Amino acid sequence: MSNILVKIDGRELEAREGMTILEAAKEVGVAIPTLCHYEKLEAYGGCRLCTVEAEVRGRTKLVAACLYPVEKDLVVITRSEKVDKIRKMILELLLAHAPVARELQGLAQEYGADKDRFRKESSFCIHCGLCVRYCAEIKKKEAIGFVDRGTTREISFIPEIASQECVNCKECFPLCPTEALQAAFVLTQALSFPASSFESSE
Repeated sequence: MSNILVKIDGRELEAREGMTILEAAKEVGVAIPTLCHYEKLEAYGGCRLCTVEAEVRGRTKLVAACLYPVEKDLVVITRSEKVDKIRKMILELLLAHAPVARELQGLAQEYGADKDRFRKESSFCIHCGLCVRYCAEIKKKEAIGFVDRGTTREISFIPEIASQECVNCKECFPLCPTEALQAAFVLTQALSFPASSFESSE
């Protein structure tokens, strides 16, 4: 497997073929914000917070760093007026769903995002898909999934599976950037789980 010379924020490195910009950036100590990325999972590109400017042979485009593979003569800029503007907008949209999420608040402060810019749709889920993907890819249980589409899309536990698998697992809980997952689990448990599930979780 050959190495590829790339430049990220002025820092050159020999990246391995098959690496993404996000992976290459970490190698040179450049932090790119993400909300839907987890190293043990397949790249998803859902939140787009990792958007960067990628230039190849004189052409520049905006790409998701977690998905875009390194290539010969690639030049990446991870912070620019254009990139920061995109990240700010994304954060403002996400804050409409989860205005009190600590992780979002920290990023909002860094990028100057206004948490009150958009009307609140406080579902607290920002559709990062970490819980859904972790359960499917790592645990192979598929006890949680997405329901509906667009603005009404939400995560939902499958009671028949969750009542058997989730009470003693909960490995996906720490991955949730907004704690919406924990709230959804408690609601599902209260409405759908048999009484024995409550007893085993105590």
